[in-house]
Amino acid sequence: MLEKVRKHIAELLGIKEGIITPDSKLVEDLKADSLDIVQMLIVLEDEFNVEFSDDEIASLKTVGDIVAFIEKKNK
Repeated sequence: MLEKVRKHIAELLGIKEGIITPDSKLVEDLKADSLDIVQMLIVLEDEFNVEFSDDEIASLKTVGDIVAFIEKKNK
């Protein structure tokens, strides 16, 4: 799961997968802006068949948060 999420984030942000860790903060570490995050979540919703509400999106600060959310929704 982490590898797929990392791949999508790296492609969207134009960065190397190797620098993306579960603790990477989307805004501070990966320099994602709000549009990047929305695009990322749309791709991830399609890939993993999940849906992010506005409240849930606001709580996603790190790559690990996204992975945990997807894993929880797919149980």
